[in-house]
Amino acid sequence: MASIDLKSFTQETVLSIHNICYHQEEVKSNFLLCQFCFKWGNKILCFCFCSGVMKPGLNAIMECTGGGKSLFLDVLAARNDPSGLSGDILINGAPRPSNFKYNSGFVVQDDLVLGTLTVRENLAFSAALRLPTTMTKHEKDERIKVVIEELGLDEVADSKVRSGEERKKTSIAMGLITDPSILFLDEPTTGLDSSTANAIVSLLKNISEQGRTIIFSFRQPQHSIFKLFDSLTILASGKLMYHGPAQKALEYFKSAGYHCELLNNPSDFFVDVINGDCPAAVTAMQEEGGEANETEQLLIGRLPVIEGLAQFYSKSPFYRETETELERLSGGQHGRSPAFKEITYVTTFCHQFRWIFWRSFRNLMGRLKPWGVEVILEILLIGLLFLFCRAWSLYVLTVFQCVTSVSAREIFLMERDLFILEYISGYYRVSSYFLGKLLFEFLFRRFFPSFIFTVILYWILGLKRGITAFLITTITTLMVAYSTTAMILAIGTRENAASGKTLLVTVYFVFMLVFLGMSLNFETMAPQLSWLQYVSIPHYGYMVSCLHLPLNEIVTLFVLNFRCTGEEFLIIQGLNLSPWSLWINHLGLACMMFFFLGIAYLKMLFLKKHS
Repeated sequence: MASIDLKSFTQETVLSIHNICYHQEEVKSNFLLCQFCFKWGNKILCFCFCSGVMKPGLNAIMECTGGGKSLFLDVLAARNDPSGLSGDILINGAPRPSNFKYNSGFVVQDDLVLGTLTVRENLAFSAALRLPTTMTKHEKDERIKVVIEELGLDEVADSKVRSGEERKKTSIAMGLITDPSILFLDEPTTGLDSSTANAIVSLLKNISEQGRTIIFSFRQPQHSIFKLFDSLTILASGKLMYHGPAQKALEYFKSAGYHCELLNNPSDFFVDVINGDCPAAVTAMQEEGGEANETEQLLIGRLPVIEGLAQFYSKSPFYRETETELERLSGGQHGRSPAFKEITYVTTFCHQFRWIFWRSFRNLMGRLKPWGVEVILEILLIGLLFLFCRAWSLYVLTVFQCVTSVSAREIFLMERDLFILEYISGYYRVSSYFLGKLLFEFLFRRFFPSFIFTVILYWILGLKRGITAFLITTITTLMVAYSTTAMILAIGTRENAASGKTLLVTVYFVFMLVFLGMSLNFETMAPQLSWLQYVSIPHYGYMVSCLHLPLNEIVTLFVLNFRCTGEEFLIIQGLNLSPWSLWINHLGLACMMFFFLGIAYLKMLFLKKHS
């Protein structure tokens, strides 16, 4: 990677914020295929005119209303769209390098690590894709070993990630794999009990004492955790309430007219003050016989608490000290940070593809039970149906391939947030991820089950003999599964795991199965419904499967309760025996598969990659 390593600045990296203002318009879209064509539901997120200095140590960001702390953290880490940013964010007085977000560490709130992999395997994946190829495997293994020891993961290094503490430590370890001098964390104690949270923050404290600048957001931690903070930044409704030493925050609020009770948690106290639940303690001066000063009058006046505290901070010694420090860091000259360019990856496409394929394989090995159960159920179901009706078994064979392929939603849908995090961090290209996951899905999740399924059941169903007929049936089964997989991806790629749009898949299949029962065909349907055959995956597969019924043998039509020869059955279905009747259905499946795959790739390519 042609980059500026953060450690090239100094051993101790200082991030300075020079009067930044950020405005983001959150746009939702509601269009099935492109989703970037039609937009609705605009929501404005912003904060204005914030300044500060983040030095080596624990720099905490607290936000009392509106959830702006995570947005503020994303902006500092260069993980949001830079078009809405004004002002400057400098590293030791210099503009952030264009690949800053790829060289700094970032740990998201939800611990996005695969529980089917061991701690070491998760770190190996991060090291393989984030460390340059000029490093040898031995050097990368040594780096993994150092990080494991640094975070106290020695005893569980070769075990799967289980507890919340292990997941959090593994997430931090993956952020530290490149040995960054700046580490960002979004609410690192979320979902942890008080003891585990204390252990995690204590660990971060030890890491910061090695000269790292750690910047993180938090939500009302306990007092024992608060005491570990070096710097504290408090935001409310996008305005800066306080920025300075964490242990001086209570004294600052007392000077503003707010007194914290002895046993009150400081973080709870700050929230109460900003939310207006703590009365101004202006009586303190009056008890001493003095008059309320101008600042106290401001706080008890008509201005809201947030406006009052924002103005109070702008006149405080902490603000003046920060401004002096900012002038020193910038040398009095502010320069705009360069536009963030597309990442130049440290590894090649083939290297990324290989590791994505490897992780997908390891992930499957950790979940073999569902995969095996799926194959067994397919065999048992069709075997039972054969006892009643061979033609009906062919119909269910095709339908069942469609239904089981719905699990393809896990390819990207279940890993959507993980993909966004890793892509932003420079792990891989969209193309390498898409093709790696897709090839693995087609090979292991679709090809092997369908092939085994066909080998066992082809002769049981008594279809045409011969290697050619067998291969055509196998290809048909695979193409039905692949086409369904492609359709699932096209619908669900941009959605999260809780999206209701995956219900469209169920609606599609229910609709098609109603109109494509084995006793129905489009020759006997109304002309208004004839177009359905061109958008029906089960129809294409079932028609090809029927062509391999023995022509002179008796076929029992279980639904219609009568028997006929295979040739008569094909006539009922409106099929003929010409080669074109066979390959036209394969062509239809191929067109649908590539069409949906193209849509899925474009949707992933245009997926919002910012945090």
